[in-house]
Amino acid sequence: MGPPRGSKIPLERTQEISTRRLELDYVAPVRRPHWPGLVVLALSLAVAGGMLARYRDAQREVVRLEAESGLIAPDRRPARAVSRERLEEEAKLAEGVVRQLTLPWAKLIGTIEQAASRDVAILQLQPDAEQRLLRLTAEARDREAMFEYLRRLGGAQGLADVHLVSHQVQREDPQRPIQFAVQAAIRDLQ
Repeated sequence: MGPPRGSKIPLERTQEISTRRLELDYVAPVRRPHWPGLVVLALSLAVAGGMLARYRDAQREVVRLEAESGLIAPDRRPARAVSRERLEEEAKLAEGVVRQLTLPWAKLIGTIEQAASRDVAILQLQPDAEQRLLRLTAEARDREAMFEYLRRLGGAQGLADVHLVSHQVQREDPQRPIQFAVQAAIRDLQ
């Protein structure tokens, strides 16, 4: 046991302790044989060498096949030119897509929402940008709600020529709602 806490050790005694050197080895290294690691290394090098040889063989085969196909068809034909009619058709399709994308969707939906009521649910909205038409399928609780919705759509700022295309009472549903289709011309919504 050492001196009590707080007491000083005489100088002669501290010199004795410092002259002796203690070496403690708490953890001894694990001695493993080296041969399993060397065997794994040798096997992996052999497999890598085999794969490298197969890769070189495959590359040579590809070069041989390309040279062979060049001998069979030395004058490769250029890609066929696209006909003028085909280009015009694709240009019209692209214009249609651009027209569809440039519809003022936010304003169109805002116009339809302004005419909305609790008694009518919109089921489908189909704008036709090329013909500037809007086809709308909805469901109303009763005839009066359907006609009121049509009046509000007719008075909407961005729509014109609003008319009922078809309607049908849903007999399977106990509340007997009316499903109807409306068509309207899209005005400039700017």
